[in-house]
Amino acid sequence: MNLKNAKLGMVIVDLQNDFLAPDGAYARGNTLSAEAVKLPERMAPVARAIKAHGGLVTASLFTLWPNAQGEPMISAHLKERRPFLRQGDFAPGSRGQANVDVLAPLVDVSVFKVAYSAFFNTQLDWVLKKSDIDTLVVCGIVTNGGVASTVRDAHVRDYHAIVLSDGCAAFSEAAHQAALADMGSVADVMDSATFLKQLG
Repeated sequence: MNLKNAKLGMVIVDLQNDFLAPDGAYARGNTLSAEAVKLPERMAPVARAIKAHGGLVTASLFTLWPNAQGEPMISAHLKERRPFLRQGDFAPGSRGQANVDVLAPLVDVSVFKVAYSAFFNTQLDWVLKKSDIDTLVVCGIVTNGGVASTVRDAHVRDYHAIVLSDGCAAFSEAAHQAALADMGSVADVMDSATFLKQLG
């Protein structure tokens, strides 16, 4: 694969404080993923390389919008799976909703999302097209959720997608590997070292 002339955009899916920080919502709910916590340090060099190549670094931020009474609007499915979520978690503009500290300075554009895909009801596609991006480098959490949904949505929008296998994590290794194998039908799957070598 020749990336020399590619117009690169990185999509970092949901590497946020409320998911990953020791004082975040998922840590409070004892749902912190040890594998996911390792991702920001691993992906920061990739983000720097893409920026050095002239590319754009974007991030999706899962958001729980408050209703008129200030309570988070949580889907029934999520409320059942994550009963620990409460007022203030993933709130727009909060520290919990923000990109983790190691990645925050590297992100050019963040979009707020309310479902799995970073494209669904966001301005991500508009930003990428305005920036003439044709190739997306996708990482984040979870492999079989937000990442897979984003990659499939990228495919139907005619982006060439690259999934960084060591840049994603799921709540089980089996789910992670199955999702990577499945995404291989619509994206190139490789580890970050291979991507950086191809980028040169």
